[in-house]
Amino acid sequence: METIILAVVIAVVVLGALGGLLIGSTLKKKKQLPPPPPSAPDLTAPPAEPQVGEEAETPRDEPRRTIEEVDLPGGGTTTVEEPPAAEKAPEIEIPEPTAGRLIRLRARLSRSQNALGKGLLTLLSREHLDEDTWEEVEDTLLTADVGVRPTQELVERLRERVKVLGTRTPEELRGLLREELLKLVGTDMDREVKTEPEGRKPGIVMVVGVNGTGKTTTTGKLARVLVADGRTVVLGAADTFRAAAADQLQTWGERVGAYTVRGPEGGDPASVAFDAVKEGKEMDVDVVLIDTAGRLHTKTGLMDELGKVKRVVEKHAPLDEVLLVLDATTGQNGLVQARVFSEVVDITGIVLTKLDGTAKGGIVIAVQNELGVPVKLIGLGEGPDDLAPFDPEAFVDALLGD
Repeated sequence: METIILAVVIAVVVLGALGGLLIGSTLKKKKQLPPPPPSAPDLTAPPAEPQVGEEAETPRDEPRRTIEEVDLPGGGTTTVEEPPAAEKAPEIEIPEPTAGRLIRLRARLSRSQNALGKGLLTLLSREHLDEDTWEEVEDTLLTADVGVRPTQELVERLRERVKVLGTRTPEELRGLLREELLKLVGTDMDREVKTEPEGRKPGIVMVVGVNGTGKTTTTGKLARVLVADGRTVVLGAADTFRAAAADQLQTWGERVGAYTVRGPEGGDPASVAFDAVKEGKEMDVDVVLIDTAGRLHTKTGLMDELGKVKRVVEKHAPLDEVLLVLDATTGQNGLVQARVFSEVVDITGIVLTKLDGTAKGGIVIAVQNELGVPVKLIGLGEGPDDLAPFDPEAFVDALLGD
């Protein structure tokens, strides 16, 4: 009996052990299985993020406003700026006729220049004209920039005339001095600016000079003079070395309807001058005005470049005028400039600017005597129409005053 009980106990223990092994193996197999695939994603819109003080919830349909309905800070309606209108072309001005300009400006010239004439008349009115007086006459002329040789010639002639005249009334002295000054200034010189060559168009005028003399401004004013006389003009902005010189000249041209040919800043001035003449011929204009780069008369290379401009232009046609612009206030230094320029190009005429300022009227006599070239134009102010053809008689009368 005991044996049977022992066998039953052993059998129960064995069965329990086998059951535990089976359960453990099953659990291990379950742990090694891969996780089940994720379910298909929900394509509905995600819930809206909770706002301050709200619980997360699904979005609600709310009325929406357009941008026109949204009030901007500061209130007021939204305005859309219009694009800026295109710049209007400048109105073309009608320049003042050149006839009588110097007469109109004579009062201004008289106020600034008649110290020479009044000084001479005062000295010559003395009862006794001794050597000291004649030396004062010489000093007065030299101070007025007349120049040494013209001064000596004038004093010599005045000595003879006064000796013959004897008694001298103010009217006689004034007439005598007027005659002698007119001889020095010259009434028989051809002072016309040559712009109408025979058998061809256009006339070609080159304007030269040192920077600061008013060269580009003078070129623009000369265009006004020509337009006022009924001529058509093309401007050549060959001053490519000075900043904004081409813009300055183009502005002058636009005021009177003159076309401006220009090139890149720092470009070859000779090519711009060549193109200006070519354009002038194609447009069949009357005159081409070429503003050249300002030259330091002491720099040989720059002066050689000026000669190149002249040679290139003459491949089209000969130059009709080469105008040298001089600042009348520079006195004897202006004569040095004139001398050097005349060695490089054939100067045919002088333009004296700033003659209404501190300039001495005698510079007209000196520069003509130095070069044998007439003063053709004078500048009497900053206004656009203050460039006038030079009239010897009106000029001398302004020197002597009324």
